[in-house]
Amino acid sequence: MFFASDNAGPALPGVMQRVTEANAGYAMPYGADEIMEEVRTALRAVFEAPEAAVYLVATGTAANALALACYAQPWQTVFCSEVAHVQEDECNAPEFYSGGAKLSLVPGGDKMTPETLRARIAVEETRRVHGPQRGPVSITQVTERGRIYTLEELHGLTGVAREFGLPVHLDGARFANALVALDCTPAEMTWKAGVDVVSFGGTKNGCLGVEAVIFFDPAKAWEFELRRKRGAHLFSKHRYLSAQMAGYLENGAWLDAARTANANCARLAQGLGKKGAEFLHPPQANMIFTRFPRGIHQRLHDAGARYYIWEGTLEGADPDEMLTARLVCDWSISTQQIDLFLSHFDK
Repeated sequence: MFFASDNAGPALPGVMQRVTEANAGYAMPYGADEIMEEVRTALRAVFEAPEAAVYLVATGTAANALALACYAQPWQTVFCSEVAHVQEDECNAPEFYSGGAKLSLVPGGDKMTPETLRARIAVEETRRVHGPQRGPVSITQVTERGRIYTLEELHGLTGVAREFGLPVHLDGARFANALVALDCTPAEMTWKAGVDVVSFGGTKNGCLGVEAVIFFDPAKAWEFELRRKRGAHLFSKHRYLSAQMAGYLENGAWLDAARTANANCARLAQGLGKKGAEFLHPPQANMIFTRFPRGIHQRLHDAGARYYIWEGTLEGADPDEMLTARLVCDWSISTQQIDLFLSHFDK
C-alpha cells in the first residue's frame, strides 16, 4: 500500500534489461555511445522534430534548471505558478544554474491562466534598469496538484508568452501521464502548442533515474552542453542513462506505464469516492488530493500504508477531523494493494 510517490516504485523490466545489456563490454563515454544515437533518433521521431537537440541528465532538477538557464539571463526572471516544482522543490537550483535569475510567481495555485500570467509579466520591466527583466515562462504538466492543462489552455499560456517575446519551458516530470490522459501527440503538447524546451520525465514513470531535455530549436544545443558539463551533470558512463531511456521508449513502454498508472489512480479515486472521501479537485492523471477523517488515516498508517499527509497532522485527539492527503499511483501498484487500502475505510 505504497502511495507516497511515483519516485518510489521499481523500474520497468524493459529498462532494467537494457541497462544489463549495456553493461557488457565497452562504450564511448560522455554521450558518444551508440545507444544515445538510438535514443536521439527515437525521441526526434516521438516528437516529430527531426532537428531537435536531445540530451539526457539523471534528475528532474537538473533537467529543469539547466534548460531554464539556457533561456534566463542572470538579470531576468522566470514566470511560474506559486507551487511549481522549480519554486518549491528544487532548492533554488534554477536561480543557481542561471547565475541569479529570480522566479516571479503567478498567483492562482497550481494552474496559471492567460489572464494571471499576462498580469504578472506586465508588472516586470517597469523599473527599467532597477528591476528584473522578463524571462522564460515555465509550465508544469501534470501540475503539482495532479491537474492537467488542456491543449487549449497550453496555447493560451504560450500565446501570452509570445505577446511579450518570451520562450516557454515545459516541466514534464509526468509528461507521459498527461499525454495519455489528453490522448494527443507529444508534438501537440509541446512545440505545436508553442513550447521551446521540454523536460521529458522518465524517473517517475519507470526509469532508474533519467530525464531528457529536448530543445526544439537546436540553436541552444551547444550552450546546454557547456552548462551541463560545467554544472557537473555530464555522465562519463553515459551509456547507462542512454540504456534506461532506450528501454523506456522501446515498444511504447513509457505510454503503457503511464496508462497503467493513470488507470490505477482512477480505480483508487473511484473507490475513495464510494467511501465518502472528498477531493480537492477531480483526479485527472496519477495523483489524488483527498480529505477524509484522521481516524481512517491512523488506521491506514498502522496497517502499513505509506502516503503523505498534505494538510494537518496524523497525531491528534479528534478522529473525525478531516486531513488532506496526497496519493500517487505508479505503473507497479497492484489492484490488490488498492483494494486493500480501500478496505481499511470500513473497519
